[in-house]
Amino acid sequence: MHGLAAASVILSWALAAFWSWCGLMAARHLPSLPNLLESTPQKAAGDPERLPEVTVVVPARNEAPAVEDCLRSLLAQTVPVAIVAVDDRSTDETSTILDRIAREAQARGKLLTAQHVEALPEGWLGKPHAMALGARQAATPWLLFTDADVIFGPEVLERALRYARESAVDHLVLMPTLILRTPGESMMTGFLQCVSLLWWRPWRVSDPGSRESIGIGAFNLMRSGVYRAVGGFEGLRMEVLDDVRIGVEVKRGGFRQAVAFGPGLIRLHWASGALGMARNMTKNFFAGFAFRPLLLICGWLGLALLCFAPLAGLFAGWPVRVASLVSLAMIALHYRCAGERFGGPGAAWAFSMPVAAALVLWAMLRSMVVTLARGGVVWRGTFYPLSELRRNAGPVR
Repeated sequence: MHGLAAASVILSWALAAFWSWCGLMAARHLPSLPNLLESTPQKAAGDPERLPEVTVVVPARNEAPAVEDCLRSLLAQTVPVAIVAVDDRSTDETSTILDRIAREAQARGKLLTAQHVEALPEGWLGKPHAMALGARQAATPWLLFTDADVIFGPEVLERALRYARESAVDHLVLMPTLILRTPGESMMTGFLQCVSLLWWRPWRVSDPGSRESIGIGAFNLMRSGVYRAVGGFEGLRMEVLDDVRIGVEVKRGGFRQAVAFGPGLIRLHWASGALGMARNMTKNFFAGFAFRPLLLICGWLGLALLCFAPLAGLFAGWPVRVASLVSLAMIALHYRCAGERFGGPGAAWAFSMPVAAALVLWAMLRSMVVTLARGGVVWRGTFYPLSELRRNAGPVR
């Protein structure tokens, strides 16, 4: 018993040290990341500068409820943009909406082209294919890859392009502001933002000597030459985490990356309710572990230990209880730091961590079990065999 008690004390203080280190690092470094609302004000009237041109690629499959708002927000940008909207075999009204908005845009002298994919070529996932197809139409020095459910503030591209030019970066990611409609969505968002800072250091993305990279589907802005130099989405044909992997390839290619914030500049509603968010992770979680069950199980055990051991320690002796209180205080600090910079729900939602952690752990197991049972992934109505996904899975950092 004495040996077990000693091990419990050591473990509890090791967890407290880990949470404290991560929390203090986040508190110190997250505020240093650029806020486009603060660092890139709108240019003054008569400013002769001319920003580089950009083509926005918008892949869409069955996005009828959201794609019109997305495209209209892009058409309302304060700088000229060329938009390529790619309908990826939609079975709803997406195709009709794209064609209608393209006609309206062209009548107003705006550049919006609607592309239609009738059949998916062999050896491709739908989204990478749609983005590769859209990128082939571009003849501008910059490309922006985004999602069809993102709403853009009118100054986003002006601010982003100016920051990219002034900072001499090749790939800029702008963190989206999530639209949270239910308490469950706030609970899940706060938890995911908190735990993301346990293994990802966004302040090191811009460091050429660091392996940290960034790629987010809502806003991947990169130089066209860089996109081509890393092989583009042509080289990621069967990659489930295509947005993450393109960022990895840019960093591995020695190009400069940066991550920025701007509360409200781009907004999206990712999923409905806590269960909806958990189900949305079915495709991604197992992919994040390269479709390897042992890796996912190790990650599952580690996350469970980090989240539940401090709670269990509250019912142990005082040495363990004090360490657990330190861990819980640092978890609340994580929530606060992430909320302030990511635009999440903040420290008040730290109390909901046990429920959110349980749902995420369930989603991890569900992702693995469903994928293994099916022998692959069903995404947007298309089945992709597990053997092929494993063969093409690459590093996510």
